[in-house]
Amino acid sequence: MACTGCTVGGSCGPSGCGKTGGCASGGCNRLNTFDWLAALDIHDSVENELVEVSFKNGSSKNFYINPSHTRAITGDWVVVDTGNGFDVGKISLTGELVTLQLKKKGIKNDSVFNNILRKANERDLQRMQEAREREPNMMLQSRVISRSLKLDMKVCDIELQADHRKATFYYTADGRVDFRELIKHFASDFKVKVEMRQIGARQESSRIGGIGSCGRELCCSTWLSDFKSVSTTAARYQNIAINQSKLSGQCGRLKCCLNYELDVYLDALEEFPDRADKIQTQAGNAYLVKTDIFKGILFYVYEKDHGRGKFYPLAVAQVKNILAGMKKGELVASLDEVQITTGTPEDNRKDYEDVTGFVELPPDKKKKKKKKKPQNRGPVREQNDEKPSQKSVNDDSANQQNRQNNNQQNNRTGNPQQRPNNQQNRNNQNRPGNNNQNNRPNHPQNRQGNNNNPPKQPPIDHSADNQPKKD
Repeated sequence: MACTGCTVGGSCGPSGCGKTGGCASGGCNRLNTFDWLAALDIHDSVENELVEVSFKNGSSKNFYINPSHTRAITGDWVVVDTGNGFDVGKISLTGELVTLQLKKKGIKNDSVFNNILRKANERDLQRMQEAREREPNMMLQSRVISRSLKLDMKVCDIELQADHRKATFYYTADGRVDFRELIKHFASDFKVKVEMRQIGARQESSRIGGIGSCGRELCCSTWLSDFKSVSTTAARYQNIAINQSKLSGQCGRLKCCLNYELDVYLDALEEFPDRADKIQTQAGNAYLVKTDIFKGILFYVYEKDHGRGKFYPLAVAQVKNILAGMKKGELVASLDEVQITTGTPEDNRKDYEDVTGFVELPPDKKKKKKKKKPQNRGPVREQNDEKPSQKSVNDDSANQQNRQNNNQQNNRTGNPQQRPNNQQNRNNQNRPGNNNQNNRPNHPQNRQGNNNNPPKQPPIDHSADNQPKKD
């Protein structure tokens, strides 16, 4: 049967889940435990009826009593009694290793355990597959319901029993959440018994899985079972830059792998002197800027250079001697006398063949773009001005005649921008009501603030024309 929960994508194939209950890639069965005693076919001296059963590819594990009539061994699919129905899981550990696992998790042997009913058949496995296919839609719908109720929480995973009677909702929240109304909606919509469990950000990454910055699957989803507190002090001991984006994992917290090598660094730092951040010499004070823990080298720079000068590498023993001399009042002349060489030509010798000379390509020569010269059209214009064509001469004469006619017409009618042409004046005079200037609001004389009106001319007296001329 194909593996439905493989975090590396799809089915593991026959080389994965088909072997001894564990995927070869390490990510098919989360938090996998390998029953190496079962692979060796060694019988336990003390019979143990308890077995460890894994559900949903390692998302949750529990211990059950394995009766003798079931004859179930490591790697078998079994139907177990959960107290609220039945579920289908896979036996991951048997025998003496179960006792060690109980001791690791702090579970007492005299606790109450449920029984394994029987081995799972094809119908049981089909029902379990249907439950796994139903979980994504339930999780999306549950998130919509929680958001509609304005609850500050996030449903990160759902585990549905194989009998479709009970569902466990795993959620993350910053504080306490009143989900009494939420449970009513879940029970009415999904028709199951609801169980709510709050988990942390690290447990969420463990259940969902993913790929870390190292390129491998997350440690919390493959083998890391307990989570220890991680602080930035671990990064300082290892001389790692305090960069929150690089030190944080998929869960948004500090990476668990910061604690893996911390003990080795702490053991190496025991040989380094205390309070060696600043030393005094006759040439001036120097302060520590870098430490190579495993090589035992401390790099100093003079204070007067403000961190931009030469770096002086000193061994741990030399720094201890300088500090001891400072207490006695004996200062070294300069760091040039006590510095060490960080490498020799023999150490820098290459242990591989240099093939760059055989495949080195010549550098590409970039072609410079030529700038376009501006075209000088001055002489052409002068030539056109010196020798105008006959058509241009006729056009100039026609334009000049038009300008003269317009000037004569403007002298007769006044300002051309304020009066219409003569044809419009004649048409307007023939219209009724236009003879009176008061009836025309757009008349130049009726405009307010118009200083460009022509001066009023005195009326012409025609009485002198009717009198006879005197000799």
